[in-house]
This record gives sequence, C-alpha cells and structure tokens, in this order.
Amino acid sequence: MVTISNISKKYGSRTLFEDVNLRLIKGNRYGLIGANGAGKTTFLNILSGVDEASGGEIKKNPNITIGSLGQNQFAFEEYTIFDAVLYGNKKLYEAMKEKEDLYTNGDMDSEKVQNRLSDLEMICVEEDPNYETDVKISKILESLGFSKDMHYNLMSSIANSEKFKILLAQVLFLSPDVLYLDEPTNNLDMDTIAWLESELSNHDGVIVVISHDRHFINAVVNKILDVDFKNIREYPGNYDEWYIAATLVQKQKEVSKNKQEKEKEKLEDFVRRFSANASKAKQATSRQKKLDNMSIEEIKVSTRRDPKIVFRQTREAGKEILKVENISKAFDEPVLNNISFDIDKGDKIAVIGPNGVGKTTLCNLLLQNIKQDKGSISFGETITTSYFPQNTTDLIKGEETLYDWLQAFDKKADMSVIRNALGRMLFSGEEQAKSIKSISGGEKHRMMISKIMLEENNFLIMDEPTNHLDLEAIISLGEAMHEFEGNIICACHDRELIDAFANRIFEIQSDGSIIDYRGNYENFLTR
Repeated sequence: MVTISNISKKYGSRTLFEDVNLRLIKGNRYGLIGANGAGKTTFLNILSGVDEASGGEIKKNPNITIGSLGQNQFAFEEYTIFDAVLYGNKKLYEAMKEKEDLYTNGDMDSEKVQNRLSDLEMICVEEDPNYETDVKISKILESLGFSKDMHYNLMSSIANSEKFKILLAQVLFLSPDVLYLDEPTNNLDMDTIAWLESELSNHDGVIVVISHDRHFINAVVNKILDVDFKNIREYPGNYDEWYIAATLVQKQKEVSKNKQEKEKEKLEDFVRRFSANASKAKQATSRQKKLDNMSIEEIKVSTRRDPKIVFRQTREAGKEILKVENISKAFDEPVLNNISFDIDKGDKIAVIGPNGVGKTTLCNLLLQNIKQDKGSISFGETITTSYFPQNTTDLIKGEETLYDWLQAFDKKADMSVIRNALGRMLFSGEEQAKSIKSISGGEKHRMMISKIMLEENNFLIMDEPTNHLDLEAIISLGEAMHEFEGNIICACHDRELIDAFANRIFEIQSDGSIIDYRGNYENFLTR
C-alpha cells in the first residue's frame, strides 16, 4: 500500500537515517522502535506528510485513506466532544454541518438550496453509506470512558489528560486504510489500553505505531521496523521476537569478527616469522596476498544505550514500615473513602485503576503533600522516602547544569558519586554540563531516576515513572525495582513493569475503596 524508496533525513551534518527502502503491506501492523532521538517520530511524520525527507520518495496506492494521530489536544476547544471526533472525517463533518445550517437558516423554497442539499446528501452517503456515524462515534467514546451525557459537552470542559483520547477517537472513527500512531497509549488506563489493543488487532489495513509500552507492542504488531545504525530494517514478529533475532544477529557478527581477527593474527605471525626463510617464502607470499585481500567488517555502534539503574538503601528498614488507618479524601466529590492498609517489609505494590480514580492522590497523601480529610498515616521511624512525581517534566527546570541540579539534593556528595548517578542514566562527559532547561521530557525523567539513586532511601513512591522513557530504560527500571531490597508503592499502567516488580496489587475502585491483593499481577488478573 505504501512504498518507501531511498528515504533519507538529515539535520545539517547529522544523519538520522539514509537509503531506507521498505514496503508497507496490507494486513501488516508495524511497531516502529528505536532509541530516543534515533528518528522514530521524524520517520512517522515523513510518512504522514507532516515532515519532508532530505531525499527519496514515498508512493501510495491511489484512493487509499491515511489517518495520523494528532498531537495538539487543544485544537478543538470550541467543538463538542462528538463534533471533535466527527472531524476525523473532515469531508463528512463539513457536509453534515453545512446541511444543518441550510435546514436551519436556508431558504427551503430556493432551487439552489435544494440542489446544494442534494449534493451534500450524496457526500454523506458516500462517506457513511450505512448511516452509522452516530452509533460508531458513541461506541468509541463510551469505550474511552466518555458517558453519553458528556458527548455534547465542549472539549474545553474536559481535563487536559482526557483530550488526547479524543484525538485517538478521531483517527479510529475515520477507519483509514493506513494508520500512523505515535504513542497512542499516553494517558490511557489499563482497561482502555486493552480495548485499543483489540481494536488495532482487528484493523485490516496498515498500521505503523510507536509505543514504549512493551506489552502493547507485543499484543498489536506482527512486524518490527527498527530505527538504528542510520537505517530502518524490518523484522518479522513482535518486540520480544525482534529482541531475540537482533541479539542473535549481533552475537553472530561478533563471533565472525573475532574469528576473522584470530585468522588475521595467525597469517601476520606466519608472514613475520617466515618471509625471510627461503624454504617458506612461497607460503609466506601466499599468506601475505590473503592478508592484503582480507577485509574485516567493523561492527557498527548501535544508537541504543541501556541505562544501569540500581536502587540501594543506605539504611535497612525496621519492622514497622507504614500503617494507614481509615483515610478519606474528597475534592468536591469523594476520591478515597475510608481506606486502611499495613505495608510489610518487602512489599512492592502496584497501584492500578482508571484515570482520575485517585492513584496520584494516594501517593500525595502518603507523602503528606496534601492532607487527608480524616484518618491517619504513620511511617516507621527507620523509613526514608524518595518520590517520582507524575509531573516531573514540569518540576525539573532552571538554568543550572545537570550536575549542579543533582548536587543540590546532597551537598556533601562526592563529585564521582554525582557523575556516576548521571552516567548510569546515560548522561556522560560534556552532557553533564548541559542546562536543565535544554533537556527533553525523557531526559528529565532520567534525571529524576538519577536523583532517586543518589538518595539511597528505603521506600520508593513512584507515580507513572515510565512516561517519556524508551523501552530500554523501562526494562532497566523494572529490573532495578525487582532487585531493590526496600519497599515500593508505584502507580502505573505499564503491565510489563508491573509484572517485573510487584508482589502486591492495590486496585482503586470508583467508589474510593481499594481491593488489596497479595500476589503478582498475573495472578490478580486470573482471580
């Protein structure tokens, strides 16, 4: 359906990728993966026409429809929620709105008006032959958590985190032949992500999707497009299958190179020892020719770099960890209602539930960033806490360097300790002297993890720590949380991360209560 020929993208002297040749075939769902900054979003923007390639061309089958997930959630503030979704099919939207206006304000005795209404009706029939627009939009909106009584509210009336869902609804309503999605699971809760997985798995056209949710990628895609080594290569299967294949290919290259280098050493040794020996001169000359013709291919350096996240505790926790008794909190409406629980040594808890149900509120109550309306929260005397807030990108700001920002949290820390904490999160050398204000959202999240590693506290409270992190960083984070000897409470919707660390589940209910399950997430789902 889409043919990509010799596509390149450069920014000045920097090359993201070059000579990319691919065919996007109907029925294939492609996961576009790569390190942060490798060029995934740039490539998707080139495919969708938002950006231009530096060279090459893209050919599309005639008459196919293409849909791209929008990124400006504030573009439809004066639209109703229903109309914002309908706008996904702009041709149908404009025809229906003009029809409404003519029926309301037009001169119905005018032949011109009647002819125009006839033309508009034809457009509507072409775009919606089964007259299912209303039902289809309502079904999508309800699946995304918008009840029927909200569908004709203005977009400006809903929370910013919910507006992204409407952009997703727009592109799903269009049902395009080719669908380009950049991080479609952002701001979605786990139930909605599961629904989206089902929707996309049944799409019979082409999908190209970027996502840092490993479970989502594994569930949806059947092909991987890997942006690395300044190229984009296609692999069969999902992310886990790609990882096995790519690791095997890399090891084979290393084995081949080592074998060639050993052979080269033997040849050089023979030539050096026997080139002056008359009886061996012919053999030495033959080996020298072989040496001259030998070419050892260099193994290209991947753009992927794995963080080395390690959470340590300076002081081991005592027997008393955390006791919560009958806490409640309301903001106009009740959020948490009469909750009680004890945290035992070694508990690592995943907090789950729909968006807006109170996960962040619980984290802030435990940290006493906000005060409960009633009840008590009591940490043991040995407990020290570190916090990863959901709004990290807003909190990390200023003019200082990365090194100075981190050192401000521990003035006594040795320079090597600060640099090591930054280096583990892939800030090395000159990068550590960058200004805080110049770094990306993903880099700010890595800075917060550096801070938590530096603090070495024994109780971690984390609110959606995977936002803005790439797959390699999320895998490393999961391993670090699993190995950590202290306690964890983490609000999260990334199922792979939850599987990696959690031995207890808190599911916050819509009535403000909590289901407290002692066991891992897989067993919780089975229950």
